[in-house]
Amino acid sequence: MSQAIISVESITKSYRLGVINHNTFRAEIQSWWARKCGRPDPNLEIGKNALKNSTTFKALEDVTFDVRAGETVGIIGKNGAGKSTLLKILSRVAAPNQGRVRIRGRVSSLLEVGTGFHPELTGRENVYLNGAILGMTKNEIRRKFDEIVAFAEVDEFIDTPVKRYSSGMYVRLAFAVAAHLEPEILIVDEVLAVGDYEFQRKCLGKMKDVKIDGRTVLFVSHNMTAVNNLCARSILLEKGKIVADGPTADVTQTYLGMALTRTQSHWRFADPSDGGKRAYFREAFILDANNEHREAYELTQDFQIGLRYRLTEPLRGLTVGLQILSEENNETLISLTDSELDKSRLETREAGDYVAYIRIPARILNTGTYSLRAGMSKGRQEIYDVVEGLNFRIIDSVGIVMFIGYERKGSLLSLQLPWKLEKESQLSVRPDAEAV
Repeated sequence: MSQAIISVESITKSYRLGVINHNTFRAEIQSWWARKCGRPDPNLEIGKNALKNSTTFKALEDVTFDVRAGETVGIIGKNGAGKSTLLKILSRVAAPNQGRVRIRGRVSSLLEVGTGFHPELTGRENVYLNGAILGMTKNEIRRKFDEIVAFAEVDEFIDTPVKRYSSGMYVRLAFAVAAHLEPEILIVDEVLAVGDYEFQRKCLGKMKDVKIDGRTVLFVSHNMTAVNNLCARSILLEKGKIVADGPTADVTQTYLGMALTRTQSHWRFADPSDGGKRAYFREAFILDANNEHREAYELTQDFQIGLRYRLTEPLRGLTVGLQILSEENNETLISLTDSELDKSRLETREAGDYVAYIRIPARILNTGTYSLRAGMSKGRQEIYDVVEGLNFRIIDSVGIVMFIGYERKGSLLSLQLPWKLEKESQLSVRPDAEAV
């Protein structure tokens, strides 16, 4: 096994919240010197109310892990879990209150948009400045300059002050410099969310190249698809502590499971207090074949989704739509009522209460946890109501495994498609037949 290139040993990082100073530099020096000499703080009585109201927040607590050379590790967790604090400590931007970090090799970090950029300098000047901050020599930057600019796609604006750049141009240029440093360790925080789709693909491709070259990548992202595609191992942080560390597929499932602990098959929505809505949802539910509420359905079972709504006045051309979203919040399925698809069937619905049902056939959705979003509108002209919060699971208790050894993971759909089997001598359509 390769040597650990990053060793994190029981690090803790705390911050004091609230008012934590005496408002003058002189008083701060007096208090610091008194604590240093073991004497009473002369300003404690003056500032006791402010200090009493301050509290300590532990951003990280007793975090320990190793990263081997050549590993690509995802750091995941909800906002405030301690991900950025951890990367700042690894990048030597912040120091832990307790514990020790050992890093063997040159580190290139991209922690936030425009790190190391001066707004008054041009893109060209900032490439040299940022490269120098990251540890590149002037000759190294000069050799890679054209490649950096081409990757960032800012050729036309390279001699323009970066204060006139958009946030996307900032992050493209910053990532290009960091990625072309050829470090032993590349640390990337959630900055790629600023870039457009095509640039995100380029960045992920570049990080894959870094990975293939045998270098180490630490990647923080809320995009679970990107984490699963890039990282073989992930670490899950929750309230500053490591709660899971292992194969990415397992860790992301744990994370998504934590986010969907309230799986519910029946949800009632409160009537609007102002009473001004023309149409609104009152209830959403999921039923099995016996019309019973359930939270989990077998891969081989049909089920139906019901939406109860109220019209406070007659409406013409009302469309009710339903989205089924995956654990990664990707749209898996969408279905609209006929009035949107067939304009000849537009009708006026009288005021009153209605219930709409849709049946989801078996073997459509793959195993996993899904959420629902429902909406009512008049085409694209007016949106009456949108609700979400109903969750359900598709399970496979039988343990169906395909003969080639793949489990039913990673795919959004699990369609049972018809196959045709013939003897080769009796083929109705030959593979090498010429098109007529």
